[in-house]
Amino acid sequence: MGAECSKQYLPLCGKPIIEHSLRRLYTHDKIAGVVVALAPEDDYGTKLLEKLAWRDKPLIQVNGGAERCHSVLNALRRLSEFAEPHDWVFVHDAVRPCLRHEDIDKLIHAVEHHSDGALLGLRVSDTVKRVAGSGEVLETLRRDELWRAQTPQLFQLEALTAAMSRTIEQKLHVTDEAAAMALNGAVPRMVEGHADNIKITHFADLVLAQFYMEQQETGA
Repeated sequence: MGAECSKQYLPLCGKPIIEHSLRRLYTHDKIAGVVVALAPEDDYGTKLLEKLAWRDKPLIQVNGGAERCHSVLNALRRLSEFAEPHDWVFVHDAVRPCLRHEDIDKLIHAVEHHSDGALLGLRVSDTVKRVAGSGEVLETLRRDELWRAQTPQLFQLEALTAAMSRTIEQKLHVTDEAAAMALNGAVPRMVEGHADNIKITHFADLVLAQFYMEQQETGA
């Protein structure tokens, strides 16, 4: 982003991005609480969490790690102190503030008879090429089999903790929890979400996120 602060703290519709993301989780009646992984030196984030007066569910802060997988594992281990092994856990990006309750409901429904878990995603609509480092096109991939993974991703606490632990211990490279679960033998289910559940990565995404939030509020 090139911003002066971490992107999750950039303002969106008058509030930090992370506050919107937390609100989408907190206000869903099936979610019992939230664990947030922050860098140990993130004093701003700590103060922000402390002053969120609207919360009426547990909000627990843990130290983040060097990479996403370490932060997720720290949060899971904290949860294991009071949650049951087969409780379901959502993992969500702090910079996806436009998550719909409808998509949370879809994930919950998807795992009712599928214990390997589920994740939100979008079908790939563009033609996708596999390209060599030198720029030559190697092959055209079948887009009907390709999806863009989103969050939240939903898995049972014990299973996800084991998968993330194994991934880190064996130094396996994964970019999301579904990949870690797959390496541990699980077959997660893909659930089609909404395109407005964007991950804010560039400044242009802030404008788009504001548009989506305004559209959601008006029911458009």
